Amino acid sequence: MTPPLTIERQGDIETWTLNDPATRNALSDTMVLGLFEACVRAKADASLRGIVLTGAGGAFCAGGSLSSLAGVIGQPLPPGETDPLIALNRAFGDVLHALTELPQWLLCAVDGPAMGGGFGLVCCADIVVATERASFGTPEVTIGLPPAQIAPFVWQRLGDATARHCLLGGLRWSATQAQAAGLVNRVVDDDALNTAVAEAAQALRRAAPGAVAATKQLLHRLRDKMPDLRDEAARAFAAALRGPEAAAGLESFAKKRPAPWMDQP
Repeated sequence: MTPPLTIERQGDIETWTLNDPATRNALSDTMVLGLFEACVRAKADASLRGIVLTGAGGAFCAGGSLSSLAGVIGQPLPPGETDPLIALNRAFGDVLHALTELPQWLLCAVDGPAMGGGFGLVCCADIVVATERASFGTPEVTIGLPPAQIAPFVWQRLGDATARHCLLGGLRWSATQAQAAGLVNRVVDDDALNTAVAEAAQALRRAAPGAVAATKQLLHRLRDKMPDLRDEAARAFAAALRGPEAAAGLESFAKKRPAPWMDQP
């Protein structure tokens, strides 16, 4: 059975591939754990200079995988119980933090959709290269959920005004629109992604590894001024998933009809 995250190394660069094409590389619990473990290992590997994060099968990442949570959507938590959804969502927040703490440069190579949690992964990258057919979106609020763990990273990447516009409106961007917003650094032809990644990696080789690590640590210190919202975000997500809006929104999404709040005058 192919693991949902594959890792290949060529010299001092690794390629991490989200590898579940049947779900458009949705963030299953196994994939999230694999990403976190890869970050922990990479952080301790002084011989590793760079990481390329990409997706298989013509998609980058469709966002969180809700298929295993179908039984709890819209279902209140029994009194006195600790909600397991909190730990599950917090685990994805840990991945986002770990990606931004990597001492190596991180390049996201995006082909196809990068939605929800996938959008959040892109916001953690140092460099983003996308194909013309790539698309980017934060649809969570349109299905009754907050973009809880990704919100701080979207805010940091795009700035307050653009982040609010993006997150509160559940927007979807083309690659060109994402580049104009500051999310994507370079847009290339659909068949030129590998070449563009190789060119970017070659350009990054001009930088000394130690200097890159020190620079990233300084940049990371700027983020330390922001509060750590992982626990609060996990609680907000869990509560919303068990609430009536998520139940109605996800049902409407599955049946390809407008959510009930769209019918309000």
